[in-house]
Amino acid sequence: MNSKQHKTLTAIFSTPTPKSIAWTEIEVLIKGLGGKIIHNNGSKVRIDLNQVSLNIHSPHPQKEVKQYVVRLLKEFLEKAGVTL
Repeated sequence: MNSKQHKTLTAIFSTPTPKSIAWTEIEVLIKGLGGKIIHNNGSKVRIDLNQVSLNIHSPHPQKEVKQYVVRLLKEFLEKAGVTL
């Protein structure tokens, strides 16, 4: 994991939940951790990492994910065994 990916991971695990994480940064982080991002119909996205899956919607038209999605990503990463 490079320093930019680590910065994104730190932001996801920070309190309070940040409002300004770009979707592209999350995609890069997941791929850096060895996960897969599968784009389905429209904005539906499935993220697979360490045999754990998460189904969410990618943001549109804005670039930043909503706070509730960041919280879902944090829970997903914890279940997948990723910590700081």
